[in-house]
Amino acid sequence: MNGYERMVAALKGEPTDKIPVMLHNFMAAAAEMKISMGQFRESPRLIADTFIHAVEKYDLDGILVDMDTVTLAGAVGVPVDFPDDSPARSHKGCLDSLENLKSLKPVNVENYKYIQIWLESVRLLKEHFGNEILVRGNCDQAPFSLASMIRGTEPWMLDLFIAEPAQITEMLDYCTEASCQFIKLMAQTGAHMVSNGDSPAGPEMISPEMYEEFAMPYEKKVVETAHQAGMFYTLHICGNTELILEHMLKTGADAFEIDYKTNMYKAFEILHDKVTFTGNIDPSGVLALGTPELVRLKTTELLDVFSKTNRFILNSGCALPSTTPEANIRAFVETARNYSK
Repeated sequence: MNGYERMVAALKGEPTDKIPVMLHNFMAAAAEMKISMGQFRESPRLIADTFIHAVEKYDLDGILVDMDTVTLAGAVGVPVDFPDDSPARSHKGCLDSLENLKSLKPVNVENYKYIQIWLESVRLLKEHFGNEILVRGNCDQAPFSLASMIRGTEPWMLDLFIAEPAQITEMLDYCTEASCQFIKLMAQTGAHMVSNGDSPAGPEMISPEMYEEFAMPYEKKVVETAHQAGMFYTLHICGNTELILEHMLKTGADAFEIDYKTNMYKAFEILHDKVTFTGNIDPSGVLALGTPELVRLKTTELLDVFSKTNRFILNSGCALPSTTPEANIRAFVETARNYSK
């Protein structure tokens, strides 16, 4: 099996010849190429070359094409900073009240410079690898997360308790349109899979009941958009997601990229025959700061649990820091390659 075939089998719950491996590694991959985040985000060619280098160096089965976590926010008018040495970031929203939602510019993310750079990098990767390696075009923020950036995290959390329900719905519909536009644009690149992050929707920020009301239905719409375009879909939520795993299943996503804070035994119990688990080695404490011996130990512990299902892709639980050592990445991949199911 080639990497693409291995990944697709895992997404369909079919047997694989080896444990499929991908990395959430855009920062680490750029650092290995001695490219700053400023250089990386400005050039589709550099982005593509960076991921090609990582795939060939580490023998990966899939590519997670990521740039930062504020591109959709920037596309709808949120102020964004672009530091040279780290991913782009936002510090405040662009909407002072839900009553002023009409003041937001109409959703048209296609015209935003960094959306186009992201899309072109995926086109180049798909052109290079074809169906040899699975190409996953991340599409930045899911609707709930994007809403928190437009309003600012604290105002958005307060809105959920005091705003009129119709205003909350209107806001989330606006953000869903932005997320779905990005998904549809990504489909035109030839990407095999798309994904979004919705970390503020996790139990560390809101209750499971609020997740089910304010996040899950809109995530489901985004998943449906991806499926209508013929692509697999992965949902990523940071933190301990144990309390919402059953709710997350209702989105219809093909895979969940789960943070290391989620107990792997509980995740296996709930998910093993329903959705593909992607993760969930600690990117900082283990992969960036640990020894190769610790990486092998923690990776083997995870494989001992999830090798019992076909629905598994080995990955870190979130993005690898730029300082992640080569020796640790090699230990991570080699442990999977040498593991006997």
